[in-house]
Amino acid sequence: MNVWFWILVACAAAYLTKLLGYLVPRKWLTNARVARVAGTLTIGLLASLTVANTVATGQEMVLDARLGALVAAAIALRFKAPFLVVVIVGASAAAGLRLLGAA
Repeated sequence: MNVWFWILVACAAAYLTKLLGYLVPRKWLTNARVARVAGTLTIGLLASLTVANTVATGQEMVLDARLGALVAAAIALRFKAPFLVVVIVGASAAAGLRLLGAA
């Protein structure tokens, strides 16, 4: 089987999953527990995507200035800095680490 077959299967599965969402009863969606789980899943998925993009380049694990930028941004978030400040802190940390030679 070639790759296009699997791409079409994945597209069909994604479409059917989305279509099944319309069949979920409204009562389930207004449940507080479902809302809490959905919010938690979103945060977890975003965090895992952020970490994966920070330490991976292709098929390799790379520790470079991106990791330092992520740590600096996390520290800024811990101190409840506004989002723009968090972005500036992360970018400045990455620039500084690259200036110092951390690839």
